[in-house]
Amino acid sequence: MPAQGEAEKQSRISALLERLHAKHNASRPWQETSKVVRQAMEKRGATNSAGHQLLLTCLETLQRALKVSSLPSMTDRLESIGRQNGLGSHLSPSGTECYITSDMFYVEVQLDSGGQLVDVKVAHHGENPVSCPELVQHLREKNFEEFSKHLKGLVNLYKLPGDNKLKTKMYLTLQSLELDLTKMMHMFRLATNASTIETILHGSVGLLTPRSGGLLLSLQCYVSPYDWTLWTLITLWLSPFSFAVPRSLGISVSVTVEGTSSVYKLPIAPLITGSHPVDNKGTPSFSAVTNSNSVELPACFFLKMNQPTPFSLSFIQRMGKATGISVFETTPTLAPLYELIVQSQLQEEGAGVLPSHAQTMRFYASLPGQQHCYFLNRDAPVQDGRCLQGALVSKIPFRHPAQVPALLDVIRHQAAYNTLIGSCVKQTLIKEDTPGLLQFEVCPLTDSSFSVSFQHPVNESLVCVVMDVIDSTQVSCKLYKGHSDALICTDDFITKVVQRCMSIPVTMRAIRRKAETIQADTPALSLIQETLEDMVKKNLPPTSSPGYGMAPKGARERSGSWRKYGNEATTKWPSTASPPPSSPHRR
Repeated sequence: MPAQGEAEKQSRISALLERLHAKHNASRPWQETSKVVRQAMEKRGATNSAGHQLLLTCLETLQRALKVSSLPSMTDRLESIGRQNGLGSHLSPSGTECYITSDMFYVEVQLDSGGQLVDVKVAHHGENPVSCPELVQHLREKNFEEFSKHLKGLVNLYKLPGDNKLKTKMYLTLQSLELDLTKMMHMFRLATNASTIETILHGSVGLLTPRSGGLLLSLQCYVSPYDWTLWTLITLWLSPFSFAVPRSLGISVSVTVEGTSSVYKLPIAPLITGSHPVDNKGTPSFSAVTNSNSVELPACFFLKMNQPTPFSLSFIQRMGKATGISVFETTPTLAPLYELIVQSQLQEEGAGVLPSHAQTMRFYASLPGQQHCYFLNRDAPVQDGRCLQGALVSKIPFRHPAQVPALLDVIRHQAAYNTLIGSCVKQTLIKEDTPGLLQFEVCPLTDSSFSVSFQHPVNESLVCVVMDVIDSTQVSCKLYKGHSDALICTDDFITKVVQRCMSIPVTMRAIRRKAETIQADTPALSLIQETLEDMVKKNLPPTSSPGYGMAPKGARERSGSWRKYGNEATTKWPSTASPPPSSPHRR
């Protein structure tokens, strides 16, 4: 009996398969299949929201997997991306124009009959459509992920309180601010004839990149010597004829307008009068804010950091004083500044979880001929028995274009301080008992100065270098040693090294090498250059790659602007001008 039952089961399966084969072999027109599917969809029961969302997710996954090679597949993909970002879409009667729309803007994608891209235009409320080169490039390369990011940026631009009329006013205030900031950069470059790197480091608004598609207007305001050198070498190796600075290089801020709980008077028309600066620094002349050129709105302008950045409490207060608006609407959560700098630096290097040695604030640096260990003393009492406090800042409110230069000065100042402390933070691991391992302690003294203590290279006494970050381009350095200790190097030597490399490990190596030579006239630049070149080459493509050997020479020619900046920033500091401070905190 069991055998007979199994035979019947196999017979039913065979019959079912024959019926399926017969249906498959019968050629049915696509219109008929489409009609059957539509009827089945209409008859199905109500789908719950979770099931509906799951269905949409599956459809979007299928869309991404399909190759876009025709006009229908291209328009289907564009409409799918629009839906994912909460936008509407429709096609022109010819089917060659796809419009992705919202109440405040629309994106027009023009295609030919084969589905190849012709142009992409963006039109904001009440404006004529304007071609967007970045969106054109992304769609030509079939980079739909970046295209989607632009749409998301456009949606976020109008995530503002109020109705469409109020949102339009806020957009007009942002437009007027962008015009003023653009004019401020051009005035600075006209008055100073500044190069690209000088514009980034010294410009009143840094290096400005206009708003494009869903990317906000950005202001690049600081880049470290190491990052500039590395980017220059890689750019010259990959594309020697292109020198466009990417938005992601160094520290940059985006400019936007966002809703606030308070009402502010924002300019709705450009405030800069005339086209020429009033002095040799490129300072413009602003017209007064009046009822005719401004409007009261529940919104404010913001400088948005490209990533949350550690700021000391006093620097946060400086920014609030410059604008008359508190940086935080509510009291921020404070933490030891050095701890925040360490976390931020490790996140930049891609460390997902804080390494165990980072929790003890001990880091290691492997340099040519030297191995260093750095202890960052985050708990050293600086003021009122408390350690140096800080908070992560994501955005800074302001309400007038004239306030931007003062804010950028504070951002640059903090960036220079963070760069120096962050230069010690590496994921390198070296055994504590490694022969010749040099020990250093970095200890905060104020919100802009710190000491680096280490053993005298010749004697066995303790010496320390106090570094005072005066601003983003000036660091004053002073060496403190015992009266009977041998002279290692001059304060002027240390200052030159720091300002050229902005790296504590590179500076400590240079000091050690200087002590080994016992020659007071050893050039600082040669000691820095050999260390920086070694560190930079570790991040370049392999030596077997074509053209690699040409990069260093071209880079040295290109990096003259940075060396010029270093020379301009260098200050002659007396080596024995003042008595040492009270003993730095030790642990």
